[in-house]
Amino acid sequence: MFEGDKAYQGAKNIKTPYKKARNRELTTQQKTENKEFSGKRIFVEHVIRLVKIFQIARQRFPLNSRTYEQVIFTICGLVRLRIGAIVFSFL
Repeated sequence: MFEGDKAYQGAKNIKTPYKKARNRELTTQQKTENKEFSGKRIFVEHVIRLVKIFQIARQRFPLNSRTYEQVIFTICGLVRLRIGAIVFSFL
């Protein structure tokens, strides 16, 4: 199961935060669970922001898909390097 924001409400296999119903408030437990949920998702949102700093990740790319894939992997590598998530494996 994946975790998504409210934009994915009702999608299969995606857990989303509780949404307030019309004319009703969320229970204290639901608010607590939403807070925990957002605490986990904030890291993902920050990484997405880092990727989008490179304009290529938010616009249409005019080259073929093979080149686009190489560029995206390079950007993701740079982002991983910046956040310190690079794992080197030596054989």
